[in-house]
Amino acid sequence: MTEPSKVIHVRNVGHEISENDLLQLFQPFGVITKLVMLRAKNQALLQMQDIPSAVNALQFYSNVQPSIRGRNVYVQFSSHQELTTMDQNSQGRGDEPNRILLVTIHHVLYPITVEVLHQVFSPHGIVEKIVTFQKSAGFQALIQYQLPQNAVSARNSLQGRNIYDGCCQLDVQFSNLDELQVNYNNERSRDFTNPNLPSEQKGKSPQGYGDAGGMYSLQGSGPRGVGFPQMGNAATIAAAFPGGLPPGISGTNDRCTVIVSNLNPDRIDEDKLFNLFSIYGNIVRIKLLRNKPDHALVQMGDGFQAELVVHFLKGAMLFGTRLEVNYSKHPNIITGPDTHDYSNSNLNRFNRNAVKNYRYCCSPTKMIHLSSLPQDVTEEEIVAHMEEHGTIVGTKLFEMNGKKQALVLFENEEQATEALVCKHATSLGGSIIRISFSQLQNI
Repeated sequence: MTEPSKVIHVRNVGHEISENDLLQLFQPFGVITKLVMLRAKNQALLQMQDIPSAVNALQFYSNVQPSIRGRNVYVQFSSHQELTTMDQNSQGRGDEPNRILLVTIHHVLYPITVEVLHQVFSPHGIVEKIVTFQKSAGFQALIQYQLPQNAVSARNSLQGRNIYDGCCQLDVQFSNLDELQVNYNNERSRDFTNPNLPSEQKGKSPQGYGDAGGMYSLQGSGPRGVGFPQMGNAATIAAAFPGGLPPGISGTNDRCTVIVSNLNPDRIDEDKLFNLFSIYGNIVRIKLLRNKPDHALVQMGDGFQAELVVHFLKGAMLFGTRLEVNYSKHPNIITGPDTHDYSNSNLNRFNRNAVKNYRYCCSPTKMIHLSSLPQDVTEEEIVAHMEEHGTIVGTKLFEMNGKKQALVLFENEEQATEALVCKHATSLGGSIIRISFSQLQNI
Protein backbone atom coordinates (compact mmCIF):
# COMPACT_ATOMS: atom_id res chain seq x y z
CA MET A 1 0.00 0.00 0.00
CA THR A 2 1.47 3.33 -1.07
CA GLU A 3 1.88 5.75 1.85
CA PRO A 4 -0.86 8.41 2.14
CA SER A 5 -0.51 11.41 -0.14
CA LYS A 6 -2.52 14.47 -1.11
CA VAL A 7 -2.33 13.15 -4.69
CA ILE A 8 -4.84 10.50 -5.80
CA HIS A 9 -4.14 8.27 -8.81
CA VAL A 10 -7.28 7.36 -10.80
CA ARG A 11 -7.21 4.52 -13.36
CA ASN A 12 -9.61 3.37 -16.10
CA VAL A 13 -10.55 6.95 -16.95
CA GLY A 14 -12.25 6.47 -20.32
CA HIS A 15 -12.46 9.11 -23.04
CA GLU A 16 -16.09 9.76 -22.09
CA ILE A 17 -15.08 10.85 -18.57
CA SER A 18 -14.51 14.59 -18.22
CA GLU A 19 -12.51 16.60 -15.73
CA ASN A 20 -15.78 17.77 -14.19
CA ASP A 21 -16.87 14.14 -13.67
CA LEU A 22 -13.72 13.52 -11.62
CA LEU A 23 -14.15 16.76 -9.70
CA GLN A 24 -17.69 15.76 -8.71
CA LEU A 25 -16.42 12.39 -7.48
CA PHE A 26 -13.91 13.93 -5.05
CA GLN A 27 -15.30 17.40 -4.19
CA PRO A 28 -17.42 16.07 -1.30
CA PHE A 29 -14.20 15.22 0.57
CA GLY A 30 -12.48 18.60 0.35
CA VAL A 31 -10.93 21.23 -1.86
CA ILE A 32 -9.25 19.96 -5.04
CA THR A 33 -6.20 22.09 -5.87
CA LYS A 34 -4.91 20.42 -9.06
CA LEU A 35 -6.09 17.95 -11.67
CA VAL A 36 -4.06 16.45 -14.50
CA MET A 37 -5.71 14.20 -17.12
CA LEU A 38 -3.35 11.57 -18.57
CA ARG A 39 -5.50 10.80 -21.60
CA ALA A 40 -2.99 8.57 -23.37
CA LYS A 41 -2.96 6.23 -20.35
CA ASN A 42 -6.68 6.52 -19.42
CA GLN A 43 -5.55 7.85 -16.05
CA ALA A 44 -5.71 11.03 -13.98
CA LEU A 45 -3.85 12.59 -11.07
CA LEU A 46 -5.83 14.68 -8.64
CA GLN A 47 -4.45 16.66 -5.70
CA MET A 48 -6.52 17.37 -2.61
CA GLN A 49 -5.83 20.33 -0.33
CA ASP A 50 -4.48 18.08 2.42
CA ILE A 51 -3.76 14.44 3.21
CA PRO A 52 -6.81 13.88 5.53
CA SER A 53 -9.13 14.84 2.64
CA ALA A 54 -7.42 12.31 0.37
CA VAL A 55 -7.52 9.64 3.10
CA ASN A 56 -11.24 10.20 3.65
CA ALA A 57 -11.90 9.88 -0.08
CA LEU A 58 -9.97 6.62 -0.44
CA GLN A 59 -11.49 5.15 2.72
CA PHE A 60 -14.98 5.86 1.37
CA TYR A 61 -14.23 4.42 -2.07
CA SER A 62 -12.67 1.31 -0.55
CA ASN A 63 -16.20 0.36 0.51
CA VAL A 64 -18.13 1.90 -2.39
CA GLN A 65 -17.02 1.19 -5.96
CA PRO A 66 -16.65 4.58 -7.68
CA SER A 67 -18.35 4.63 -11.08
CA ILE A 68 -18.56 7.43 -13.66
CA ARG A 69 -20.93 7.24 -16.64
CA GLY A 70 -21.32 3.50 -16.09
CA ARG A 71 -17.55 2.84 -15.97
CA ASN A 72 -15.82 1.66 -12.79
CA VAL A 73 -12.75 3.73 -11.94
CA TYR A 74 -10.04 2.64 -9.53
CA VAL A 75 -8.34 4.94 -7.04
CA GLN A 76 -5.20 4.73 -4.92
CA PHE A 77 -2.63 7.05 -3.38
CA SER A 78 -0.10 8.32 -5.90
CA SER A 79 3.61 7.91 -5.37
CA HIS A 80 3.78 11.69 -5.86
CA GLN A 81 3.40 13.73 -2.69
CA GLU A 82 2.80 16.91 -4.71
CA LEU A 83 1.81 17.67 -8.31
CA THR A 84 4.14 20.06 -10.05
CA THR A 85 2.00 20.36 -13.20
CA MET A 86 -0.97 22.67 -12.81
CA ASP A 87 -4.32 21.76 -14.27
CA GLN A 88 -4.08 22.97 -17.84
CA ASN A 89 -7.43 24.74 -17.54
CA SER A 90 -6.50 26.61 -14.39
CA GLN A 91 -5.32 30.19 -14.51
CA GLY A 92 -3.60 29.91 -11.16
CA ARG A 93 0.09 29.70 -10.46
CA GLY A 94 0.15 28.44 -6.89
CA ASP A 95 1.71 30.40 -4.08
CA GLU A 96 3.39 33.32 -5.82
CA PRO A 97 1.66 36.46 -4.45
CA ASN A 98 -0.33 38.57 -6.89
CA ARG A 99 -3.09 41.16 -6.44
CA ILE A 100 -5.43 39.03 -8.60
CA LEU A 101 -6.97 35.90 -7.09
CA LEU A 102 -8.40 32.90 -8.95
CA VAL A 103 -11.33 31.57 -6.91
CA THR A 104 -13.01 28.22 -7.59
CA ILE A 105 -16.31 27.60 -5.78
CA HIS A 106 -17.32 24.00 -4.96
CA HIS A 107 -20.70 22.63 -3.77
CA VAL A 108 -22.62 25.53 -5.36
CA LEU A 109 -26.18 25.59 -4.03
CA TYR A 110 -26.81 29.34 -4.00
CA PRO A 111 -26.32 31.69 -6.98
CA ILE A 112 -22.91 33.38 -6.74
CA THR A 113 -23.01 36.91 -8.17
CA VAL A 114 -20.54 39.78 -8.30
CA GLU A 115 -22.35 41.33 -5.32
CA VAL A 116 -21.97 38.17 -3.24
CA LEU A 117 -18.24 37.91 -4.04
CA HIS A 118 -17.67 41.60 -3.33
CA GLN A 119 -19.33 41.22 0.06
CA VAL A 120 -17.08 38.25 0.89
CA PHE A 121 -13.76 39.67 -0.36
CA SER A 122 -14.03 43.44 0.29
CA PRO A 123 -13.38 43.19 4.08
CA HIS A 124 -9.77 42.33 3.19
CA GLY A 125 -9.11 45.42 1.07
CA ILE A 126 -10.31 47.50 -1.87
CA VAL A 127 -11.64 45.24 -4.63
CA GLU A 128 -11.18 46.90 -8.02
CA LYS A 129 -12.58 44.32 -10.45
CA ILE A 130 -14.43 40.98 -10.46
CA VAL A 131 -15.07 38.61 -13.37
CA THR A 132 -17.01 35.34 -13.00
CA PHE A 133 -17.04 32.46 -15.48
CA GLN A 134 -17.61 28.73 -15.88
CA LYS A 135 -14.76 26.32 -16.68
CA SER A 136 -14.24 22.57 -16.39
CA ALA A 137 -13.08 23.00 -12.79
CA GLY A 138 -16.48 24.51 -11.92
CA PHE A 139 -17.74 28.02 -11.18
CA GLN A 140 -14.78 30.41 -10.94
CA ALA A 141 -14.01 34.09 -10.43
CA LEU A 142 -11.05 36.41 -10.87
CA ILE A 143 -10.85 39.09 -8.18
CA GLN A 144 -8.46 42.03 -8.51
CA TYR A 145 -7.44 43.96 -5.39
CA GLN A 146 -5.82 47.39 -5.31
CA LEU A 147 -2.80 46.02 -3.42
CA PRO A 148 -1.07 42.58 -3.40
CA GLN A 149 -1.14 42.45 0.41
CA ASN A 150 -4.95 42.65 0.27
CA ALA A 151 -5.03 39.53 -1.90
CA VAL A 152 -2.61 37.73 0.44
CA SER A 153 -4.81 38.56 3.43
CA ALA A 154 -7.95 37.35 1.61
CA ARG A 155 -6.31 34.10 0.52
CA ASN A 156 -5.02 33.34 4.02
CA SER A 157 -8.40 34.06 5.62
CA LEU A 158 -10.80 32.56 3.06
CA GLN A 159 -9.06 29.48 1.65
CA GLY A 160 -11.26 26.43 2.32
CA ARG A 161 -14.06 28.48 3.92
CA ASN A 162 -17.75 28.26 2.95
CA ILE A 163 -19.67 31.33 1.76
CA TYR A 164 -22.89 29.78 3.11
CA ASP A 165 -23.26 27.19 5.84
CA GLY A 166 -22.51 23.78 4.38
CA CYS A 167 -22.00 24.85 0.75
CA CYS A 168 -20.20 27.17 -1.70
CA GLN A 169 -16.68 26.26 -0.55
CA LEU A 170 -13.85 28.58 -1.65
CA ASP A 171 -10.59 27.40 -3.21
CA VAL A 172 -8.44 30.54 -3.46
CA GLN A 173 -5.22 30.72 -5.50
CA PHE A 174 -3.10 33.53 -6.93
CA SER A 175 -3.72 34.17 -10.61
CA ASN A 176 -0.99 34.61 -13.23
CA LEU A 177 -2.76 37.62 -14.78
CA ASP A 178 -1.41 41.13 -14.35
CA GLU A 179 -4.59 43.13 -15.03
CA LEU A 180 -8.27 42.22 -15.46
CA GLN A 181 -9.99 43.63 -18.52
CA VAL A 182 -13.68 44.33 -17.78
CA ASN A 183 -15.94 45.53 -20.58
CA TYR A 184 -19.34 45.38 -18.88
CA ASN A 185 -20.80 46.04 -15.45
CA ASN A 186 -23.44 43.41 -14.69
CA GLU A 187 -24.10 40.44 -12.41
CA ARG A 188 -21.16 38.49 -13.93
CA SER A 189 -18.44 41.15 -14.18
CA ARG A 190 -17.79 44.53 -12.58
CA ASP A 191 -15.16 47.26 -12.68
CA PHE A 192 -15.62 49.13 -9.41
CA THR A 193 -13.17 51.82 -10.58
CA ASN A 194 -15.33 52.62 -13.65
CA PRO A 195 -19.06 52.66 -12.81
CA ASN A 196 -19.94 54.08 -16.23
CA LEU A 197 -19.35 50.86 -18.20
CA PRO A 198 -22.41 49.58 -20.11
CA SER A 199 -24.32 46.40 -19.30
CA GLU A 200 -23.34 43.40 -21.39
CA GLN A 201 -25.39 42.84 -24.52
CA LYS A 202 -27.50 39.68 -24.29
CA GLY A 203 -25.74 36.63 -25.69
CA LYS A 204 -22.20 37.95 -25.33
CA SER A 205 -19.63 36.34 -23.10
CA PRO A 206 -17.10 38.21 -20.99
CA GLN A 207 -13.63 38.99 -22.32
CA GLY A 208 -12.61 35.43 -23.17
CA TYR A 209 -12.09 34.28 -19.57
CA GLY A 210 -14.69 31.55 -20.05
CA ASP A 211 -18.37 30.92 -20.49
CA ALA A 212 -20.05 32.81 -17.65
CA GLY A 213 -23.56 32.79 -19.03
CA GLY A 214 -24.55 29.15 -18.71
CA MET A 215 -24.50 28.50 -15.01
CA TYR A 216 -27.01 31.02 -13.76
CA SER A 217 -28.90 31.71 -16.96
CA LEU A 218 -32.48 32.81 -16.40
CA GLN A 219 -33.59 31.73 -19.85
CA GLY A 220 -33.33 28.01 -19.12
CA SER A 221 -35.71 25.39 -20.41
CA GLY A 222 -38.48 23.63 -18.58
CA PRO A 223 -41.60 24.71 -16.73
CA ARG A 224 -39.69 26.44 -13.92
CA GLY A 225 -37.93 28.74 -16.40
CA VAL A 226 -34.47 28.82 -14.84
CA GLY A 227 -31.20 27.19 -15.78
CA PHE A 228 -30.70 25.78 -12.29
CA PRO A 229 -34.22 25.33 -10.89
CA GLN A 230 -32.87 24.08 -7.56
CA MET A 231 -31.54 27.56 -6.78
CA GLY A 232 -35.00 28.53 -5.54
CA ASN A 233 -34.81 25.46 -3.33
CA ALA A 234 -31.28 26.20 -2.09
CA ALA A 235 -32.19 27.16 1.47
CA THR A 236 -34.13 23.91 1.88
CA ILE A 237 -31.26 21.84 0.50
CA ALA A 238 -28.72 23.62 2.71
CA ALA A 239 -30.93 23.01 5.77
CA ALA A 240 -31.31 19.32 4.86
CA PHE A 241 -27.54 18.77 4.48
CA PRO A 242 -25.92 21.11 7.03
CA GLY A 243 -22.67 19.15 6.94
CA GLY A 244 -22.43 19.26 3.16
CA LEU A 245 -23.96 17.15 0.42
CA PRO A 246 -23.61 13.34 0.54
CA PRO A 247 -20.53 11.90 -1.25
CA GLY A 248 -21.22 11.66 -4.97
CA ILE A 249 -23.88 14.41 -4.99
CA SER A 250 -22.62 17.61 -6.63
CA GLY A 251 -25.67 19.90 -6.31
CA THR A 252 -24.87 21.45 -9.69
CA ASN A 253 -26.85 19.29 -12.14
CA ASP A 254 -29.21 21.32 -14.32
CA ARG A 255 -31.02 18.49 -16.15
CA CYS A 256 -34.49 17.74 -14.77
CA THR A 257 -35.46 14.77 -16.95
CA VAL A 258 -34.05 11.26 -16.57
CA ILE A 259 -34.41 8.20 -18.79
CA VAL A 260 -35.05 4.86 -17.09
CA SER A 261 -34.26 1.69 -18.99
CA ASN A 262 -34.34 -2.09 -18.43
CA LEU A 263 -37.83 -1.87 -16.92
CA ASN A 264 -40.09 -4.92 -16.81
CA PRO A 265 -42.79 -3.80 -19.31
CA ASP A 266 -45.25 -6.46 -18.15
CA ARG A 267 -45.35 -5.16 -14.58
CA ILE A 268 -44.49 -1.45 -14.68
CA ASP A 269 -46.78 1.53 -15.17
CA GLU A 270 -46.58 5.29 -14.63
CA ASP A 271 -48.06 5.23 -11.12
CA LYS A 272 -45.58 2.60 -9.93
CA LEU A 273 -42.71 4.67 -11.29
CA PHE A 274 -44.19 7.71 -9.57
CA ASN A 275 -44.27 5.88 -6.23
CA LEU A 276 -40.55 5.05 -6.48
CA PHE A 277 -39.19 8.27 -7.97
CA SER A 278 -41.27 10.56 -5.75
CA ILE A 279 -39.08 9.51 -2.80
CA TYR A 280 -36.36 11.78 -4.24
CA GLY A 281 -38.39 14.79 -5.37
CA ASN A 282 -41.60 16.07 -6.92
CA ILE A 283 -42.67 14.48 -10.21
CA VAL A 284 -43.74 16.74 -13.07
CA ARG A 285 -44.47 14.19 -15.81
CA ILE A 286 -43.81 10.52 -16.68
CA LYS A 287 -43.90 8.97 -20.14
CA LEU A 288 -43.52 5.28 -21.01
CA LEU A 289 -41.95 5.00 -24.48
CA ARG A 290 -44.14 3.10 -26.96
CA ASN A 291 -41.28 2.20 -29.29
CA LYS A 292 -39.15 1.05 -26.34
CA PRO A 293 -41.52 -0.55 -23.81
CA ASP A 294 -38.72 -1.10 -21.28
CA HIS A 295 -37.86 2.64 -21.30
CA ALA A 296 -39.51 5.62 -19.60
CA LEU A 297 -38.87 9.34 -19.20
CA VAL A 298 -39.33 10.91 -15.75
CA GLN A 299 -39.26 14.68 -15.31
CA MET A 300 -38.34 15.76 -11.79
CA GLY A 301 -39.13 19.10 -10.16
CA ASP A 302 -35.55 20.37 -10.48
CA GLY A 303 -32.01 19.35 -11.35
CA PHE A 304 -31.00 18.51 -7.78
CA GLN A 305 -33.89 16.04 -7.43
CA ALA A 306 -32.94 14.47 -10.77
CA GLU A 307 -29.38 14.06 -9.48
CA LEU A 308 -30.68 12.27 -6.36
CA VAL A 309 -32.68 9.90 -8.59
CA VAL A 310 -29.68 9.04 -10.77
CA HIS A 311 -27.41 8.65 -7.75
CA PHE A 312 -29.67 6.49 -5.61
CA LEU A 313 -31.68 4.43 -8.15
CA LYS A 314 -29.05 3.50 -10.74
CA GLY A 315 -28.70 -0.28 -10.47
CA ALA A 316 -31.73 -0.83 -8.22
CA MET A 317 -33.57 -4.13 -8.69
CA LEU A 318 -37.31 -4.04 -9.51
CA PHE A 319 -39.55 -6.81 -10.88
CA GLY A 320 -36.56 -9.01 -11.71
CA THR A 321 -34.54 -6.44 -13.66
CA ARG A 322 -31.73 -4.03 -12.73
CA LEU A 323 -32.71 -0.44 -13.49
CA GLU A 324 -30.47 1.86 -15.51
CA VAL A 325 -31.08 5.54 -14.73
CA ASN A 326 -29.37 8.35 -16.65
CA TYR A 327 -29.94 11.98 -17.55
CA SER A 328 -32.06 12.44 -20.66
CA LYS A 329 -31.09 14.61 -23.62
CA HIS A 330 -34.65 16.02 -23.45
CA PRO A 331 -34.91 19.03 -21.09
CA ASN A 332 -38.56 18.26 -20.34
CA ILE A 333 -41.41 15.95 -21.33
CA ILE A 334 -43.92 17.48 -23.75
CA THR A 335 -47.55 17.07 -22.67
CA GLY A 336 -49.37 14.57 -24.88
CA PRO A 337 -51.77 11.61 -24.86
CA ASP A 338 -49.00 9.22 -23.73
CA THR A 339 -47.82 11.53 -20.95
CA HIS A 340 -49.03 11.33 -17.35
CA ASP A 341 -48.92 14.72 -15.61
CA TYR A 342 -48.27 14.69 -11.87
CA SER A 343 -47.39 18.36 -11.41
CA ASN A 344 -50.55 19.02 -9.37
CA SER A 345 -50.68 15.65 -7.59
CA ASN A 346 -51.22 15.86 -3.85
CA LEU A 347 -49.11 12.68 -3.61
CA ASN A 348 -45.92 14.62 -4.43
CA ARG A 349 -43.96 14.34 -1.19
CA PHE A 350 -41.82 17.50 -1.38
CA ASN A 351 -44.66 20.04 -1.27
CA ARG A 352 -44.32 19.84 2.52
CA ASN A 353 -41.64 18.63 4.95
CA ALA A 354 -39.07 18.94 2.15
CA VAL A 355 -36.09 19.20 4.53
CA LYS A 356 -37.06 15.94 6.26
CA ASN A 357 -37.70 14.19 2.94
CA TYR A 358 -34.29 15.16 1.60
CA ARG A 359 -32.62 13.82 4.74
CA TYR A 360 -34.34 10.46 4.30
CA CYS A 361 -33.18 10.01 0.68
CA CYS A 362 -31.19 6.80 0.25
CA SER A 363 -30.80 3.83 -2.07
CA PRO A 364 -33.47 1.10 -1.71
CA THR A 365 -33.16 -0.89 1.51
CA LYS A 366 -34.70 -4.06 2.91
CA MET A 367 -36.77 -2.02 5.38
CA ILE A 368 -39.78 0.10 4.52
CA HIS A 369 -41.45 2.68 6.76
CA LEU A 370 -45.24 2.97 6.74
CA SER A 371 -47.10 6.07 7.94
CA SER A 372 -50.63 7.53 7.74
CA LEU A 373 -51.90 4.21 9.10
CA PRO A 374 -55.34 3.82 10.72
CA GLN A 375 -55.15 4.08 14.51
CA ASP A 376 -56.61 0.60 15.06
CA VAL A 377 -54.39 -1.22 12.55
CA THR A 378 -52.72 -4.48 13.63
CA GLU A 379 -49.42 -6.07 12.60
CA GLU A 380 -51.38 -8.96 11.12
CA GLU A 381 -53.25 -6.56 8.81
CA ILE A 382 -50.00 -4.94 7.72
CA VAL A 383 -48.41 -8.33 6.96
CA ALA A 384 -51.51 -9.42 4.99
CA HIS A 385 -51.31 -6.20 2.96
CA MET A 386 -47.60 -6.66 2.14
CA GLU A 387 -46.75 -10.37 2.09
CA GLU A 388 -47.47 -10.97 -1.61
CA HIS A 389 -44.32 -9.01 -2.46
CA GLY A 390 -41.79 -11.15 -0.61
CA THR A 391 -40.68 -12.83 2.59
CA ILE A 392 -41.31 -10.60 5.60
CA VAL A 393 -38.58 -11.11 8.20
CA GLY A 394 -40.04 -8.82 10.86
CA THR A 395 -42.50 -6.04 11.61
CA LYS A 396 -42.80 -3.37 14.26
CA LEU A 397 -45.87 -1.25 14.96
CA PHE A 398 -45.31 1.93 16.98
CA GLU A 399 -46.78 5.34 17.70
CA MET A 400 -45.10 8.71 17.13
CA ASN A 401 -46.73 12.07 17.89
CA GLY A 402 -49.98 10.24 18.43
CA LYS A 403 -49.94 8.61 14.97
CA LYS A 404 -49.53 4.92 14.14
CA GLN A 405 -46.48 3.98 12.06
CA ALA A 406 -44.78 0.70 11.19
CA LEU A 407 -41.53 -0.84 9.99
CA VAL A 408 -41.56 -3.89 7.71
CA LEU A 409 -38.32 -5.78 7.08
CA PHE A 410 -38.11 -7.89 3.91
CA GLU A 411 -35.58 -10.54 2.96
CA ASN A 412 -33.94 -8.29 0.35
CA GLU A 413 -34.04 -4.81 -1.20
CA GLU A 414 -35.90 -5.92 -4.34
CA GLN A 415 -38.85 -7.25 -2.35
CA ALA A 416 -39.03 -4.06 -0.29
CA THR A 417 -38.85 -1.96 -3.47
CA GLU A 418 -41.69 -3.94 -5.05
CA ALA A 419 -43.83 -3.51 -1.94
CA LEU A 420 -43.19 0.24 -1.99
CA VAL A 421 -44.02 0.77 -5.68
CA CYS A 422 -47.15 -1.39 -5.47
CA LYS A 423 -48.55 -0.38 -2.08
CA HIS A 424 -47.60 3.28 -1.58
CA ALA A 425 -50.78 5.42 -1.68
CA THR A 426 -53.05 2.37 -1.42
CA SER A 427 -55.89 2.03 1.08
CA LEU A 428 -55.47 0.06 4.30
CA GLY A 429 -58.34 0.09 6.74
CA GLY A 430 -59.78 3.18 5.05
CA SER A 431 -56.53 5.18 5.22
CA ILE A 432 -54.27 6.06 2.27
CA ILE A 433 -50.89 4.85 3.50
CA ARG A 434 -47.49 6.38 2.77
CA ILE A 435 -44.36 4.24 2.30
CA SER A 436 -40.67 5.13 2.13
CA PHE A 437 -37.37 3.33 2.63
CA SER A 438 -35.96 3.21 6.14
CA GLN A 439 -32.23 3.49 6.78
CA LEU A 440 -32.52 1.40 9.97
CA GLN A 441 -30.70 -1.93 9.75
CA ASN A 442 -32.78 -3.92 12.22
CA ILE A 443 -36.15 -3.80 13.92
